[in-house]
Amino acid sequence: MNKNEQQQKMRETAARLLDAGEAAYVIGFGETRFPEKTSILFAHNAEEADRFVWNDACVQSLAKYLLEDRFADYRVGIFARGCESRAINRMIKDNQFKRDHVHILGIPCEGVNAKRCASCAVHNPVVYDELLWDAVPEPNPETARFARAEAVEAMGPEERYAYWSDVYSRCIRCYACRQACPVCSCRECYVDMDRQGFQGKRHSVSDNQTFGVTRAFHVADRCIECGECERVCPMGLPILGQTQKIIKDITQLSGDYQAGMNAEDGNFLGAFDLDDKDDFM
Repeated sequence: MNKNEQQQKMRETAARLLDAGEAAYVIGFGETRFPEKTSILFAHNAEEADRFVWNDACVQSLAKYLLEDRFADYRVGIFARGCESRAINRMIKDNQFKRDHVHILGIPCEGVNAKRCASCAVHNPVVYDELLWDAVPEPNPETARFARAEAVEAMGPEERYAYWSDVYSRCIRCYACRQACPVCSCRECYVDMDRQGFQGKRHSVSDNQTFGVTRAFHVADRCIECGECERVCPMGLPILGQTQKIIKDITQLSGDYQAGMNAEDGNFLGAFDLDDKDDFM
């Protein structure tokens, strides 16, 4: 099935869902006047569903938009690739909404025109109500998932410090990364708290580093590696690469760790076991 056929399948499925009243609206991708870009489309009826598109410009993650209507008493439909499905599982685990709040239309995906797709480890949705077409081959386990983390690890101490100093000298603290992240779901972010000496508001490398590292640890064991943080960053900072460094360390400690593979996933960094192998535990 080519992308045009897949697009038609998406439109027909969404129209059926809406006509049957099984969802109040369906979240997907719509076209813009720029052929290389798409927008987020909320279709409320079959006519609007006929505007859904599916192509290599569908780079945004749709999952975050579920949080806009998390307390509604109706179901919301959403197209979900591997990344979105993992985000949905993670949001359910974080009690953002109930599983029966969302009707998941699974769409297997081998990648679109997005940088993050190069390190994608899950091409097929891990949870869905309907799978719209056949599953695609999953990436080779030897994929370059942690390539950027390993490149930084290979640097010497001085080179690594210079690298991160350069990165955070360019951060403008716009918090676009936080706003786009599907697992940044705190009611009040710590950087917005008015507490003396808690987190500086000035633009300085040290305060920017504090924000970046703290946020990375906040989401590391819940990050589903969708790369939205990096996609929306106006300064092009390697935000996902930094978080993947922590995920890589988690993986080395516990085996293959991928957040959001099911809705029962725990919080690795917030749990311990008396049988942990490290002597200091």
